[in-house]
Amino acid sequence: MNDKELSVVIAGCVANKRKAQQQLYLLFYQRMWRLCMRYLRVDDLVPEALNAGFLKVFTNIKTYHNEKGNLENWVAAIMIRCCIDLQRSEMRFQYHDDITETDNVMPISPDALNNLYAADLLRYIRELPPASQAVFNLYEVDGFDHAEIAAMLNITESTSRWHLSSAKKTLRQELIKNSRDHERTNVAKTALT
Repeated sequence: MNDKELSVVIAGCVANKRKAQQQLYLLFYQRMWRLCMRYLRVDDLVPEALNAGFLKVFTNIKTYHNEKGNLENWVAAIMIRCCIDLQRSEMRFQYHDDITETDNVMPISPDALNNLYAADLLRYIRELPPASQAVFNLYEVDGFDHAEIAAMLNITESTSRWHLSSAKKTLRQELIKNSRDHERTNVAKTALT
């Protein structure tokens, strides 16, 4: 959709026209679904977050201006906040002490990364504790800094750093485990041939 067509759709949404809302929904549905999948641990919560997010988009579309940035980024920011709010209602964030270094960084075999599929990585991320999952996604995937994350999640910056470190440590362990399982499978295949 070009800029002129998008402007017409936005104007239609501001006027609360169903056809325009449907066009906007269909334009961003798949990308926002994937974004919600990254933030939420339970598949059943994704439609709830998606619907709440689009409701906020349609309610607040009159406040969107091209000068503030890309419409997709504006919609994504709303979706992220809806996911965080939904996740927060599911679990409380806890305080953790400040850390400065990560604990015993374990090397990851290059073979583990070559054999890791996106679905596996998404599964590992979704298995993280909710707070660590949210911080990991906000920092590593969406590029927010710890001050912004702390403000969004109503936690301290040190708690945000702790959750990021914890998430990375857990993911590293899963990658190493995946690497070892893959090596065992290759050894077994070689032994059978």
